[in-house]
Amino acid sequence: MLLLDQIQAFDLIADTRNANPMRVISLQPIGNNNGQITVSGAHGLLRQITLENGQKSYLCHVPQQRLVRDPHAVLGCLLGGALGDACGAPVEFLEWFEIQKRFGSNGIQDLQPAYGKLGSVTDDTQMMLFTAEGLLRASVREHLRGTTHLPSIIHNAYMRWLLTQNVSANPYLAETVSDGWLITDQRLWARRAPSSTCLKSLQSAQQLGAMAENNSKGCSSMVRVAPCAFMPYPFTAAAQAAHLTHGHPSAYLSAGIFADILARLWQTPALSLAAATHSSLHEHRDKAGMHETYAALQKVLQLHHANIEPNPELIEAHLGGGWVAEEALAIGLWCALSAKDFTDGVCKAVNHSGDSNSTGLIAGHFLGLLLGAHALPSEWLMHLELRDSIQFIATDLCLVPHQVSLNNRSEDAALWQRYPGW
Repeated sequence: MLLLDQIQAFDLIADTRNANPMRVISLQPIGNNNGQITVSGAHGLLRQITLENGQKSYLCHVPQQRLVRDPHAVLGCLLGGALGDACGAPVEFLEWFEIQKRFGSNGIQDLQPAYGKLGSVTDDTQMMLFTAEGLLRASVREHLRGTTHLPSIIHNAYMRWLLTQNVSANPYLAETVSDGWLITDQRLWARRAPSSTCLKSLQSAQQLGAMAENNSKGCSSMVRVAPCAFMPYPFTAAAQAAHLTHGHPSAYLSAGIFADILARLWQTPALSLAAATHSSLHEHRDKAGMHETYAALQKVLQLHHANIEPNPELIEAHLGGGWVAEEALAIGLWCALSAKDFTDGVCKAVNHSGDSNSTGLIAGHFLGLLLGAHALPSEWLMHLELRDSIQFIATDLCLVPHQVSLNNRSEDAALWQRYPGW
């Protein structure tokens, strides 16, 4: 008999009636000692189990090896970024005075409706999920087929995102197929002000894995790359993913630095955000084209060390509107560095003239990883669009690299079905 208070996210449990193992994705007490757990089966199918009186007689724990990765940090990072995106979505295209006029003198301080409902995310979170899917497909292919090419597989994932945006598919890449579980989530087919550069780059690409040749450094290049932090070579993976659509060095190098800072925080929990940023800049400062990103983040570190906290006026004066990659990264970083808690940091990041959802997402990724999933506001999470899919992806980022090394044929087949490496 398994009791509610014995269950934690990421536990492996079994239904003794059919002996099928299931991974716990999330659990939610629902009062009167009852609870509801969301689990995924071998093929990635989600289902919910209600525990009356806090127990189920047919459920039991499955012995398992300890996970190498910290799932709560990964989950906090991805959910935190999505919450920041959702918080900023209603004010994405507004000037600061317009935000004040609509939400009061302090600006937006809570989730507000966007795209017709509370908790809606934008194309930033959509593409983040497809980035994660590409990383997982590459990991599965490398372990099961012995070879992979990460930029091509991520590019293929972005082509599936392109299919969801109700635009014509790239005629040169007919091999793009609607396989895997992610594209079947109909919520991802909502069009949420997608980046024109992303759309044009994907529509015009003539080879999977080919880097974009435009001169764009829009922030849509790097707001999607947080999952790269939890895979090998995070800087390179993120820079390559960004370079698929954006050709300016400040775009793809900002993406690389973003993922690299997240990776350092994840790998060394005692490291501060300021120290992780300094360390990342020190290692990568001499890369060609890094000067704009380096200057923006150095300015943020100087402001932080001088105990200057961000506000809408100072953000605009020192860093701009966040429409380009290095600005968005700098704004999100500054707000995360000064945050009293998750909500405070995200609200600082979205209240300014500019790309509020992107800067909110960046701050949310930083703070979610630093604070963990348990520190995220539950009243926001209950409304978050795509929460279950984000939880599922975060779980697999922790589990899949571990699972594919076990040489279990049935599990390998299930993994390939979930993340086919084509």
